[in-house]
Parts: sequence; C-alpha cells; structure tokens
Amino acid sequence: MNISRRLNRLADMVTEGSRLADVGTDHGYIPIALRLEGVIPSALAMDINPGPLERAKEHIRQFDLETDIHTRLSDGVQALCPGEADSVLIAGMGGALTIKILEAGKDVLSSVQELILQPQSEIDKVRLYLLTHGYAITGEKMVFEDGKYYPAMRAVHGEMPLWQDVELQYGKYLLEEKHPVLQEYLKEKEKTCKKIQEKLAADGKKAEKITARQKELEDELRLIGQALEVYER
Repeated sequence: MNISRRLNRLADMVTEGSRLADVGTDHGYIPIALRLEGVIPSALAMDINPGPLERAKEHIRQFDLETDIHTRLSDGVQALCPGEADSVLIAGMGGALTIKILEAGKDVLSSVQELILQPQSEIDKVRLYLLTHGYAITGEKMVFEDGKYYPAMRAVHGEMPLWQDVELQYGKYLLEEKHPVLQEYLKEKEKTCKKIQEKLAADGKKAEKITARQKELEDELRLIGQALEVYER
C-alpha cells in the first residue's frame, strides 16, 4: 500500500512487533500499511468522529484486515484499555490538543511503551510537556510535503535533562543531525520573520500590539540564528 511521505515517516518510527493504537486515524492508512508489511501484529484505529472511522473500516475491509485491525470511537485515548497497545500514534493535531490527550490519558499511557507524535503546532510545548512529565524523547524526523513541514518525535517513559530553548523549538536531534529539511525550514522562517519586521517598521506604528509582535519576532529570529549556527560548524 502506497502512503504519503509524511505518513511513511511516521510509520517508520513505530517499533516492529508493537501493537499500535492510532489516535485520530482518519483513513486508517498507517495501521493498514504497517500490518500489510508485517511490521505490527495488530492495531486499534481510533477517532473521535464516526465519519473517519467509517472510512477506516471500509479501507480495512478492502485489505481483508478486519481480524487484525479494529476500529473504536474514542476521544483521544479515553477508550483505550491498559495493556491494549505498545505504541500510540498521535498525528495531525495541534500541539495544545496533543498535550490535552496525553494529560487526560496519562493513566492508560503508563502501560504504553512508546509515543509517536506529530503535532501540527506548538511543537516546543509538546517537547517541554514530555520532558517534564516522565518521558524521554529518543528520536526525531522531519519531512516536507505539499508545501508544509512536518516534524515528528518518538518518546518513551524515562528521564532526561531539560533541553535548551532552541532545542525545544526546533528539535535537539534534528539539530545534532543537521537535518537538511530543518535547515530549509529555518531559512524560510527567517525570511518570513524579516519581511514582517520590515512591514511593521514601515507602518511606523507604536501600538502596544505592534510592539509586542516586534518583540516576538526578535525572540524568534534569535532562536533561528542559534539554530542556523549549528549548520555552520
């Protein structure tokens, strides 16, 4: 089964032999692909909305995988029982919602061996949540597809030192690897921030909101500069 590069990167992060719970499964493509490849023995395709679950069911039927992949209506991991899954995948959601799911499901997630996460926003807050709530981040990936950048991470239960601000924002492992996709993202982000700065300066306004936005841009450009310095070493 052919899946997008973004979904393929996520699938690659799932440990072989794991029972997967795919939260917000949508079409169910990742559990289907992993089962067809023999990477996982079984999966739960979970979603808060009936519509996506019906689409996932149809795709699961098409590949005769009803015995191995079951669907379940669930708000986050609320319908997941302890010991049912080894890996939990949460992708395609905002960072705040990702954290909300992790916090609300912390009891059942204590029995899970790994988390595969791909928040669409506020990824620094997700990283900070993990590192301050008994998780260690063990790997990161990043892909560019259809005009968007998608960073993802794998986390397990454990402890590790708190990362620096630039590492929380852009990923400690991505920076250590000097990941080329991250470098492209940083350069593009730097150009965007500078253009906004120029526009604000041209407006010449001193409103409180404008001043606050200028400070945000300065802070963001400072972190981007720190990250880009890594690539020059």
